Amino acid sequence: MEDKRFALLIDSDNISAEYVQKILEELTKYGIVTIKRIYGDWTRSNSSKWKNELLSNSIQPMQQFAYTNGKNATDSFMIIDAMDILYSNNVEGFCLVTSDSDFTRLAGRLRESGKHVIGMGETKTPDAFVSACDRFIYLNNISGKAGDEKESKHVTPMKSIEKAIIEILDENEDAGKPMTNIGEVGSRLLKKYPNFDVRNYGYTKFSTFCEGLKKIKVHRNNNIVSLINASKQEVNAEEIMKKVIKENGGVIELSLLSKELKRQIPDFSVKNYGYSQFKKFVKSFSAFVLETDEKNQNLVRLKGKGR
Repeated sequence: MEDKRFALLIDSDNISAEYVQKILEELTKYGIVTIKRIYGDWTRSNSSKWKNELLSNSIQPMQQFAYTNGKNATDSFMIIDAMDILYSNNVEGFCLVTSDSDFTRLAGRLRESGKHVIGMGETKTPDAFVSACDRFIYLNNISGKAGDEKESKHVTPMKSIEKAIIEILDENEDAGKPMTNIGEVGSRLLKKYPNFDVRNYGYTKFSTFCEGLKKIKVHRNNNIVSLINASKQEVNAEEIMKKVIKENGGVIELSLLSKELKRQIPDFSVKNYGYSQFKKFVKSFSAFVLETDEKNQNLVRLKGKGR
């Protein structure tokens, strides 16, 4: 599958030149940048910091004079140019680098035309523009700058992310999928939270981010990584053990019960529940009674079920 072609459009009025290298590096994760343009009034003295960056990175400066004080002609020029690029149909996606809410409708219009829209901006970017993009990336994350308390207000709380992941896992489990591929979870999260980025929370990988969530269990099988609702898995373990014991007449050898549980829950491990032995794990449930027979075998019996 060929890489998507992107048009990179930068609003120089509210984006610092220090980000340009990281912006270009980040975009290589999504496709090839075939159009690189930046918009501003290059006759102004405050645009001098951009000039060296434009030359070394082959970014085309688009000149727009400020005809009237207090009116942002640059925004209008960038919007018109974006629509011209859209109608040329030479790209599959756009990257709009701005912290200005004036581009909210533009992002929505580009998406309506089937284009993938990535937004990049500082943490002051209004939520309206963030939500209008397929993906939004905060520049402080890709520049390596640590966020402050004020910046964290723009990031979706981890509890909300955890809740959204559990909803995805429960939905798939109800459909007969006990485990969900981590890639599917990540894709669906971005559709709900365009600004979701594990770097917002101090992580570099989505899998390690998930390992930090108490209610999520990460399952690895060779190169396949899946997620499980850990709290629901514990409930399932008890129900499965009850069913297995009933099918065996109300009593079963401890070792056989362990094997059957692992067969039905491939990722099962008592360590996931804070126990070092399967025997101690079984004893933690009030529904079961452990005893030893005349052959000194450990048995598990349903409470209330005599011999």
